[in-house]
Amino acid sequence: MTKKQYALIGAAGYIAPRHMRAIKETGGELVSAYDPNDSVGIIDSYFPDARFFTEFERFDRHIDKLSRRGDKFDYIAICSPNYLHDAHCRFGLRTGADVICEKPLVLNPWNVDALHEMEEMTGQRIFSILQLRLHPAIIALKEKIAAQPDKIHDVDLSYITSRGRWYHMSWKGDVSKSGGVATNIGVHFYDMLGYIFGKCTKNVVHLRDDTHNAGYLEFERARVRWFLSVNRDDLPESVQGKQPTYRSITVDGEEIEFSGGFTDLHTLSYQDILDGGGFGLDQVRPAIEIVSSIRDKELTTSLDDAHPYVGKYIK
Repeated sequence: MTKKQYALIGAAGYIAPRHMRAIKETGGELVSAYDPNDSVGIIDSYFPDARFFTEFERFDRHIDKLSRRGDKFDYIAICSPNYLHDAHCRFGLRTGADVICEKPLVLNPWNVDALHEMEEMTGQRIFSILQLRLHPAIIALKEKIAAQPDKIHDVDLSYITSRGRWYHMSWKGDVSKSGGVATNIGVHFYDMLGYIFGKCTKNVVHLRDDTHNAGYLEFERARVRWFLSVNRDDLPESVQGKQPTYRSITVDGEEIEFSGGFTDLHTLSYQDILDGGGFGLDQVRPAIEIVSSIRDKELTTSLDDAHPYVGKYIK
């Protein structure tokens, strides 16, 4: 069987090695990669023969040359900064390849509309990494909730992932580029909530700054209090000094254990796409609508239904 051929846009960041590993473990070949930064030695662990470019124009020329001689790429994988995803998706489609894009696919719903048009023009597809949909604990929870169609569930979501001072100096700390905390670290959780509990019907924001976001969401089958933070001081005392990240989801007071099982989810995502599945633009849209609204919505002055952590910041 001929190996699937991949190019990668964004090879130097945190998430790119997971894509490299997924390509390798699903039997693919990374032929070319691009990143303006050259700290990409991790490529040697997976595809040491891949061509690498630090200038997009040379990368573009290389891709075009291969395409014109018949060496067509099957997929362009995108791990660039959030605000560049839609542009890089369009580039990938124009090369005649399908696209696999890291979350968040885009920052706003109207960007999804534009990508729909590009899919129709090119006949190619865009797939987003919505990895929590493939986590065994989340799949089990979805099945459990589906068996209780008339019940409205109470959910508390806490996600704290420590980031140093560099975070706020990088593109991730720039709301215009990352979309802010809720978009950058929370979009896959909102996708997961919609996947399990149905359409979002209410969106209230209690707290929004460079380090924290918190609010209240209602879905067809759930009421959700949520808190997100990149401040290590928000870690519970029980884990401070022991681990940099804390995830907690309770449904009707019962903790959902999903702290493990994350390392293979990109590989599962790639295999799902190769098997004819994958998550396209229509599946992506609901979570993008939520994070876009969180970014622009006026903060409420009421703390009704606020997450317990909010009281630390709003008196």
